[in-house]
Amino acid sequence: MHVYDILGIGFGPANLALAIALEETLPEVNAHFLEAKQAPAWQDGMLLPGSNIQNHPVRDLVTLRNPRSRYSFINYLFEEERLIEHLNLPVEFPLRKEYAQYFAWVGRHFAHYADFGSRVVKIEPDQVQGDPCYVATTAAGRRFAGRALVAGTGRTPHVPEPFAAALGPQVFHLTDYLPRLAALSASPERIAVIGGSQSAVEIVLDLARRFPDAEIVNYLRAFGLRLKDTSPFSEEGYFPGFTKYYYGASRERKRSLDSYLRLTNYSSADADVLHELYLLIYEQRLDGRQRVRVQGNRQVIDASLAGSRISLVLAETNYGDIEHDEVDLVVVATGFRDLGPQPNQEPYPALLTGLRDLLTFDQDGYLAINEDYSLITASADAPLIFLNGLCESSHGIGDSGSFSLLSLRAATIAGGYLARSGYQPMPLREMEDSPA
Repeated sequence: MHVYDILGIGFGPANLALAIALEETLPEVNAHFLEAKQAPAWQDGMLLPGSNIQNHPVRDLVTLRNPRSRYSFINYLFEEERLIEHLNLPVEFPLRKEYAQYFAWVGRHFAHYADFGSRVVKIEPDQVQGDPCYVATTAAGRRFAGRALVAGTGRTPHVPEPFAAALGPQVFHLTDYLPRLAALSASPERIAVIGGSQSAVEIVLDLARRFPDAEIVNYLRAFGLRLKDTSPFSEEGYFPGFTKYYYGASRERKRSLDSYLRLTNYSSADADVLHELYLLIYEQRLDGRQRVRVQGNRQVIDASLAGSRISLVLAETNYGDIEHDEVDLVVVATGFRDLGPQPNQEPYPALLTGLRDLLTFDQDGYLAINEDYSLITASADAPLIFLNGLCESSHGIGDSGSFSLLSLRAATIAGGYLARSGYQPMPLREMEDSPA
């Protein structure tokens, strides 16, 4: 069993940014990461043709922290001999698939930091030769120990209750979108997409291209699809100064700020895809063959298997009328769960269940987290636990899953580790593996 200074769970963008920060600022720290996927990959279920990212490309894994780093998106383009070509593209934001290739490129440079194909199933406090630490056990029974733990697993997909019991080949979350389509044995005739997010609109458009004869209906609770708030004044919610401001606010004021900033990232879509979808629907009506529809003011209250199809029961949100629909596929594009006590939240990351006795909560029921993303534990002697990319409830919209503040958050965590751990360089030790 390897005993590391820092043991990271997950090797997505958040923890990859941390690995870069550690290599560039604290190279003597022994850090290691466990990743369930077989190779570095970002949003592999949603790399739709023509889709782009929603953040400025310079807000990458490293640039805001260290603009001279070789691991920047700009240097990636340079080393891949595509920089000048890329700068000539008639688009504001890069293609999502190109950003995914950038992520994989950096990930390969840091592959020695990670064990891929290692899905962690349990984390427990322990001691190894007198050192307090955390021990992570993988599905294969391998055990890894760290004197500090960094959870960077990404947020849990939010699957509303009517769909949870029906999940499978015909009902799935957007994170499984491309793999599920690839597994289809026949083209669907009718498809429902649930939600009013950017991803929901992109999926509707993608389905319309893939299955031109299928009927596609987008159900959402709101009146209609909303335009994303891209005001530069609102976008300052993704500034590090706002993160500090938000962290110090009361829970009541946090809710007010959340309400204002919500449309910068949630339940909204960019103008280009909204315009494309509206024009598509208009042209289909013009041709007398409308196959794509957006149905607002609809709440799905039941979803169940009906033979080879999915039966949906819907309520009109303003009048209460009950409607029925039968579809071949349901794509649940309803986002992800944040940390908190509310119905659509989760109290703490599920992988920390084995550490539940160490976790503390504030008076409103939210996980108690320091400004440097370390948890406030029940025991002052407990080894450090950091949350990387999971702290929107405490740190605001910059922790929403966007690349926007990744590199600066990595710097904060590295600095917090250095300040709180009393770190002294120690050689990597190897212990005999004990039974899982």
